[in-house]
Amino acid sequence: MTGPVIAGAPSAGALALGRWIADALGVPLIVTVVHPAPSAIGSGRVDAEWVADRHRAAQKALDEARAILQDAPAEYRTIASSSAAHGLHDLAEEIGASAIVVGRPGTTAERLLAGSVCPVAVAPADYTDVPGALGTIGVAYVDTSDGRAALAEAARLAARTGARLRLYTVVGSAKGAVPFLTGQEAEEVFLETARDVYEQSLAAAVASVPECDADGRVIGGNVVDVLAELDEVDVLFCGSRGYGPARRVLLGGVSTRLIKRARRPVVVVPRSD
Repeated sequence: MTGPVIAGAPSAGALALGRWIADALGVPLIVTVVHPAPSAIGSGRVDAEWVADRHRAAQKALDEARAILQDAPAEYRTIASSSAAHGLHDLAEEIGASAIVVGRPGTTAERLLAGSVCPVAVAPADYTDVPGALGTIGVAYVDTSDGRAALAEAARLAARTGARLRLYTVVGSAKGAVPFLTGQEAEEVFLETARDVYEQSLAAAVASVPECDADGRVIGGNVVDVLAELDEVDVLFCGSRGYGPARRVLLGGVSTRLIKRARRPVVVVPRSD
């Protein structure tokens, strides 16, 4: 996290979260609006008029962003691209962005998660509760490359802000697992063993970030339900792909569903390997 932070305008939530992340990391903030590029097929005049109209709309969105951020230092850009996600991806690669921040969880956020070169932060709808200087940064953690990547990015941010770092591992219940395949008793034994393994992994993970005031919690339940309802954290970091050892707790799809339902901002971190 050394490059600028990109915030997608005109979402007030994305601007607020992007400004906080940029300030916390001590990096520039680039407020960006993506508008359609000219089409290669069709009436040149119609295309030109439509593109010019979209460009004017993009400039208006930037003006709204300036009004929201007021005197906060930021660079403002419009980008022509085939889609908002594509335009933000290209800009992130060009400038070596630390993070892309968007609001209104939806198609753009989901597309950004597919192959982003940097963490993608998604602000919930109507988000205004900007984290304080000494809050709590959460991490959805399992001892996989995804979990370790999420922990590394979260720890950097926590160390810079002085925030508490709290790691969460969610273990399913026997009712929500697959007892019809393994049997109820075998499933309960597996989940109890998994809890012991997770507790040991959390302890090791906490010890790996001595620069942070950190602790860990193992919680039972459905992973998306539990993480989405967390309200004791200011922001939650998670990996971009599967969750759990051997994909046993939940197979994929966690980050995509989580950004749609989370009460707090979610930062999805790409795998480092």
